Amino acid sequence: MKIAVVTDSTAYLTAETRQQHHIHMLPLVVNIGAKSYQEEIDLAAEDFYSLMKSAEDFPKSSQPAVGAMHQLYEELAKEHDAIISIHLSSGISGTYQNAAALSREYPEFNIHPFDSEISCYVQARFVLEAARLAAVGIGPEQIMARLEHMKKRSRAYFMVDDLMNLQRGGRLSGGAAVIGSIMKIKPVLHFSDKKIVVFEKIRTNARALRRIEELLGQAASKADYPIIATVIHGNIPEKGQAWLEHLQQEFPDIRFELSYFGPVIGTHLGEGALGLTWTEDTELSYPI
Repeated sequence: MKIAVVTDSTAYLTAETRQQHHIHMLPLVVNIGAKSYQEEIDLAAEDFYSLMKSAEDFPKSSQPAVGAMHQLYEELAKEHDAIISIHLSSGISGTYQNAAALSREYPEFNIHPFDSEISCYVQARFVLEAARLAAVGIGPEQIMARLEHMKKRSRAYFMVDDLMNLQRGGRLSGGAAVIGSIMKIKPVLHFSDKKIVVFEKIRTNARALRRIEELLGQAASKADYPIIATVIHGNIPEKGQAWLEHLQQEFPDIRFELSYFGPVIGTHLGEGALGLTWTEDTELSYPI
């Protein structure tokens, strides 16, 4: 079978990577003031954080238009037997729900929608795995089963630097944000039940990062499969790289990569955020 792989812009795969692996991307939309931008097309991450600083209103994001999704699926269906469509968590966006609705409305397209229940580079790992399997002729049902297997073995934790960003986004009251800032509280967030929620409240950046490292260590000690981990930064590449190098020394058996929080996830976490995600290193644990 010839299978197309589709994702949305919140996987934050570079254009070169998408082209190399024949991955198709649906951009989410970011609204800043009176202007709308397509993420990863006409709004890069570094430009978003600059605009965010001067914006009077808090940026908002929206899923790709249903018409644009239908158009892409229709074009792909002309040359493919099936479509695997992998999207950010349905708890923070309606993109997956729209893909699922189109799969029911147009069964002839043979769309297989997948709710990553997460975002960023864990989502990207799902996408790359689907592309890897599709390239060697693995069928859509087997690919979907493989992605579900990976999902159970994936985690993501984020440290927010600016509590006022959580307050502007409605995730924290104004009073709690002010008190937390004075006390140097750095919430560690994670995805739970498909939504971004507080995992723990920890004082100071250093302690928050150490706590995330502890969680990785616990997962690595119990895992019966190789792990690949990704450091993700919110417009602070130097700090992200420094943390990655530290983690490489602490966990020499784990392969680390560096990625970034783009505009859509950046509206949730803000500039200065750091995250660590990990999942199964499928190239080692599931060779083809």
